[in-house]
Amino acid sequence: MTSPIETLVQQLDGKADESYDARAELIWIGADAIPAIISGLPSLGGFGQLTAIEVFEEVGDPRCGPALIDLLDSDNPTVREWAAMALASLEIDGAIEPLRRAYRACLERATPPDWSEPEGIRWALTELGARAPVVPPLTTRLRASTADDAPGWPSTHFTEIINDLADHAQVILYSQFWRVDTGSIYGISGPGLDWELDWTAPWEHVVEESRTWSLLEASEAPAGDDIYVAPTWIDRTDLYPER
Repeated sequence: MTSPIETLVQQLDGKADESYDARAELIWIGADAIPAIISGLPSLGGFGQLTAIEVFEEVGDPRCGPALIDLLDSDNPTVREWAAMALASLEIDGAIEPLRRAYRACLERATPPDWSEPEGIRWALTELGARAPVVPPLTTRLRASTADDAPGWPSTHFTEIINDLADHAQVILYSQFWRVDTGSIYGISGPGLDWELDWTAPWEHVVEESRTWSLLEASEAPAGDDIYVAPTWIDRTDLYPER
């Protein structure tokens, strides 16, 4: 006979309202629901598995670690991404090597490194201390002069940051812009340039291609004392990791 908790687990794959209600109920039940969710996870579709990952994160029970590691081999890239990020947010022991394998698998599938799955895995590895972004001296110094709770660097220094990163062989993938207004922080639109980098080209070419596009973006970007920019960048080792 199916238990009430097992029924809730299957409802994670239901329509939006049913899934949301089941999610809330499982979070309320807490740790007692985790074994049933782990057991039912393989029978769920992508939507149900994503919702289960949300429950794992809300409950914070490390017993879900092996199940999350298994999801790194899912056929669904969003499930793989969310599982990777959950492994980091829950600080699951033994997650680093599976995450490294998952990242190499992304590269072997020729997934562009600016897509959300490889970005999520890089974030997870960074959070777990297994990846250290390269932050050149000038970029470090400009960040240190900014308030700790600022969402990035002052936009007035955007061009300097672009050149500093490129001069140190870093590739900017994209940048986000934020406005700080009397203690509130909210995102604002950037120039919206639609650019793609040629990941088949030599790294040095990609660096300069990224510099060119980023400088164009900086020339059209919002600026002001209350505007901050948060670029996301990668190093050559992110595209060619050591085994």
